[in-house]
Order: sequence, then C-alpha cells, then structure tokens
Amino acid sequence: MRRRRGTFSIVSMIDRMRTSRPMALFAIGAMLGASVILVRLSVEELHDAKAARSLKDNASIKAGNQTMPKTGILDDADALIPASENDLLKRPTAGDGKNGETLDAIDRLVIRVYLTKEKRIERVPLEAYVRGVVAAEMPIGFELEALKAQAIAARTYMIRRIFLGNDSGVPVKGADVTDTTDHQVYISVAELAAKWPKNEQKNNMSKLNEAILQTKGKVITYKGEPIDAAFFSTSNGFTENSEDYWTQEIPYLRSVASPWDKELSPKYKETVKLSLNEFYSKLGVAKKNSAKPSIRVIEKTEGNRISKIIIGDKTFTGREVRELLGLASSQFIWNIKDKSISITTFGYGHGVGMSQWGANGMAQSGAKAEAILAHYYSSVQVEQASKLSEELRARS
Repeated sequence: MRRRRGTFSIVSMIDRMRTSRPMALFAIGAMLGASVILVRLSVEELHDAKAARSLKDNASIKAGNQTMPKTGILDDADALIPASENDLLKRPTAGDGKNGETLDAIDRLVIRVYLTKEKRIERVPLEAYVRGVVAAEMPIGFELEALKAQAIAARTYMIRRIFLGNDSGVPVKGADVTDTTDHQVYISVAELAAKWPKNEQKNNMSKLNEAILQTKGKVITYKGEPIDAAFFSTSNGFTENSEDYWTQEIPYLRSVASPWDKELSPKYKETVKLSLNEFYSKLGVAKKNSAKPSIRVIEKTEGNRISKIIIGDKTFTGREVRELLGLASSQFIWNIKDKSISITTFGYGHGVGMSQWGANGMAQSGAKAEAILAHYYSSVQVEQASKLSEELRARS
C-alpha cells in the first residue's frame, strides 16, 4: 500500500521510534539541540536590543537631545549611565518597606550641573552626581569609610539646595549648581578616564561606586532638616566655628579637634614668598618708609586661626588676608628679610565643617563614616532622605 505524501510521514516516524531505540535517542537529541539554539537566539536578540538602545541613548545625551525635567522626576534614568553602573540607580526592593517610594523618588532626582569650561548644562541622576563630586573632591586612595563620609556630605549639600529652592551662584538659567568650588567640584564619568591611569580605572570605579551604593539616599540632618555640610581639605589641628569665618553662627558647625591632618596631609604646611611691594599692593596698604612693615595679630579664633590682624595702619580679618594674598589658610606666621616676606600657613581651606584629611585619618583608625560625620558636625543625625519626602516632592 502506497503512503500518502505529507500525512503519513510523522506517524511513520513515531511508529519507528516505538520500535527503534537509536531512532528515539536521535529524536530526543535533535529536539534538545533545537531548544538550545532557540534560547540562545532569544538571549542574543535581547542583548543586541539592549546594546542598541544604550548606544542610541548615549548618542542622544552627547548630542544634547535628551530632554529632562527641572530637578525632578526622570522617566528613564538608567539611560544616563553605562549599563555596568546601573546599580547606582537600582530601585528599592520590598525589604525597603515604607521608605521604598521616597527612595525611588530620590533616585529619580535629576541634577543640572553647569560645566563651566564647556559652558553647557549636564543632567545627571542624583547618585551619579554624588559620585562625580566624590571623585573630584577626595583622592580615590582614601579609605572607603572616608569616601562614604564624603558621599553623604556631598549628597546632603545638594539635597539642602533642593530643599531650600536655592540656585544661588549659578551663572546661567536652568542649572542647579556649577562644577566648581563655588558649590561642589564635579567631574563626569567621561573625565575619569583621563583622571586615572588605565590600569587603575576598573578598581577605582568599583571602589567609588561602592562608596555611593553603601550610602545611597543617606543625608545629614539637624532637627529634621538637611545641614549645610561644609567641608575642606586640611585642618591646622582644629576646625573652625562657622561665625569665625562666615558671619552666621550655625549650631552644628562648631570647632573640634582634628589631630590627624598634621601627619597625613601634604597640604598641612605651605610657604609662599612675596616682594614687599607686592605684599603692600595686594593688601592695599600704603608703603612706609621703614624697611619692615608693622604686622601684629590682635585676636585669634577658637580654632587657632587669625581673627584680627593689624598691617600697617589697617585692620584685617584673617580671612581677608588669606583671600587677598591667596593663602592656603588663615593661620599663618611670617618672616621678613630684605625686600621680601615669607608667609607660612598651616592647614588648607576655610576650616569649617569636615576636614577631608582628618576624615581619612579617622577612617584609618577604624572609624565608620557615621562616626566621622558625628565628630565634625555637632549634634547631627545620619538618616535616609525619606523623612524629607514631602518637602522634596514639593520642590521636584
């Protein structure tokens, strides 16, 4: 009996498999192989689609075509950073409980940074912005706990600006902060490639990301509000009361000891030499007929910096002298010889808030990030930004 074409072949094959073991094994192997190929093709298609989307998004960002809202909610924040760094924007899990919704909102905040050299605004998620600040403001060789303390301080600074609706010091409309010391120094991911040697980039980025991830969403508060988290490079052995450098007395910016800086920081001591003519000119002091100018310290701060000093016939604050002469610190001594003056400073920066080299010294001694922050900022708490949810939503 002749078989009908197309209707009997499958039946025949099944019939054969019932009576032939080799045939059955061959069929099973073929089906498994086909399944593997299908799965592999599906995975490769997904991978290619994701890669294509990532390239398209990155191209859009570089071209300036990505549109985002004002310091608010971003619909697809993951597209802003390479896929390998998406953990910085990882959504909270069910274990985050009542804070999950707010942490998600914090994750989706977009910071508009004015890049002063490029004269353009870069839009980045909050945590990516914090990473850029930590990379620019603190050496990557510092202890992880010091980097974490810096990350919390940097995040607090930005959250406070949003909290207060503060856009002061920004030269263009539509930006929240600059990338300079007028606010916080910031460096983009692209610039990190030039900042670090190629063989160190992977480990450095991993360490930097770890500091951000371990502190994600954390801010420093005083009586329920984000603080003005001032920081500086190197102390002279003490930090400064806020009113001794600025005009306002801030209860959490009090003078505390910072003994680690002297041994650790290469910026602890610095000497500059000026001609007496340059010295007089920069200070706006009339040159006297005598060979040496009259200089006398009349008052010091609690942090052992110069508060008031008389030079010639004028009285200055230590800060004024520091800024007029471009000195590293307002604690200094001097030596006049022939027609020049050598000025030696101790510490580097304004001295208010957290000393970065002091933070690293504390971390080397075993202190955790929260303990470092509690030392340099008086009577504060480190907590999740979720407690600021209503205020942040109102400003988003």
